[in-house]
Parts: sequence; C-alpha cells; structure tokens
Amino acid sequence: MGYYINKVAIVTGGASGLGRALCLELAKRGAKVVPVDINQEDAEKVALEIKGAGGEATYAYLDVTIYENAQRIIKDIVKKYGRLDLIFNNAGTAIQGETRDLSVNHWRNAIDVNLLGVIYGAISAYGVMEKQGSGQIVNIGSLAGLIPVPKEIPYCTSKWAIVGFSNSLRVEGADLGIKVNLICPGMMQTPIHDTTSWINADKEKSTLPMPKKYYLTPAKAAEIILRGVERNKSILVFPLYARLTWWLYRLNPAFFHFMFRKMIRDFRKIRIIQ
Repeated sequence: MGYYINKVAIVTGGASGLGRALCLELAKRGAKVVPVDINQEDAEKVALEIKGAGGEATYAYLDVTIYENAQRIIKDIVKKYGRLDLIFNNAGTAIQGETRDLSVNHWRNAIDVNLLGVIYGAISAYGVMEKQGSGQIVNIGSLAGLIPVPKEIPYCTSKWAIVGFSNSLRVEGADLGIKVNLICPGMMQTPIHDTTSWINADKEKSTLPMPKKYYLTPAKAAEIILRGVERNKSILVFPLYARLTWWLYRLNPAFFHFMFRKMIRDFRKIRIIQ
C-alpha cells in the first residue's frame, strides 16, 4: 500500500468507468489524485468523492485529442504539487461496424482519442519526468491490441499501436528513471459499452461475446492494475481468460482466423444495408 502514498497521479478519462475506479483506488492507497476528463462535471464529482473520504484530489477539463490541453494540464499540476509521479492514459472510445461501412471520420475519432490521446499524455509527462529523473507512465491498451478483432478495426488498430508505442518507450525511458507500463485488460463492465457507436448494425440484436459474469468490474480491474504498476510489469494482461487467449493466439493464429470469421459472419446477420 505504501507505494502510492503522496504520489501525484493524473488519470485521463477519470470521470467514469475504469478511470473513476483508478482514481478511487489510488486515493485509497494515499495518492494525490487528478481525475481529468472531457466531462468536467463528473470529474469534479470524482474529486469531491475522494475529498469526502479524506483523500486529496483536484480535477480538470481535458480533451485528450488536443496536445496543448495535455501540456497545460501537466504544467498546472506540476506547478501545484511540484512534480508528477504517475499518469494513467486511460481515456478511450469504441466503434462497432464493418470497415466497408465506416467513414474516415470514424477512423479519425478512434485514432485521435485512443492513440493520439495516449501519446499526447505520455510525451507531455515524459518531458517532466525526464527532468525529475523519475516517473511512471501507464498506458491502458486492451486484449484487442494483442489479437485481431473484426468489426471494431479502428479500435483494434489504435490499441495495437499503443502496444508498440508503450513497449518501445519503456526501453527508452529506463535509463532516465521513467517507468512505462502497458495494461491490456479483457472485457469490463464500463460505460464504453453504452457509448459505443454502432454503424449500420442493430445493437439490440447483438449478442455479447461472453456471458456477463466474465466481465470484470472497474473496481476489481483497478486493484489488479495498481498491483501490476507497483511491480513495474512491462505488460499486464488480465484476467486469466485474456492471458490464455493471448497465449493461444501466439501459438496458433490460424485457429483464431477461423473463429473470427464466424464472428464477422454472425455480425453480418445484424448489419443494416443502406
């Protein structure tokens, strides 16, 4: 528990879902928490909840797709606390639809939020941490960044890119005192499922890929993530089925090719032809 005491931690997408859970768990472990989100009102509620429980928190508006916003937030936090110890690049968005039905704007939105949002937060923090000689950058990827997933290719593409970015940055940062951790969870019970855009498909007729009991709660995921970050895990894949899936994909990609072809065929049954 002592690892996080008095550490200054920014969490992007901190107003809801996994981001909110990370904020609350960090505060429980003694960190000074900064939930930032495009939804400023809910970010404030998270900060107030932390303060109400006796923790220390501040909040701010952040549009992760704007590099200058990330720089400003980090500059303000360093001015307030004198340093930045941790940044959790967690904000994300998702889209369901076949590539043939997607516009370039669908791609831009996914890449801007999921990939550039992570990069902007990471490189803004990196400069501060390099001067400090210490710091930790935690990038939230996904199991979908380790295996191919049809019907959500923009999301998948952005998450695969995060894997390469994080693993490479970890090597560069090591001798500068900067730790970089990549987090690749499986499915979670978060609001992203409610806000996901469905393109030319009937969401009501869709089926979940796995029973709901296999979906982790954000609170449980936050506990697992913070334990992994404390141990400075290079890549953290969880829960067990996610690790097994990743292992099996590396062992036999051809099997997954046939399995995912069935997935896209099932999806096409609910596709709406324009």
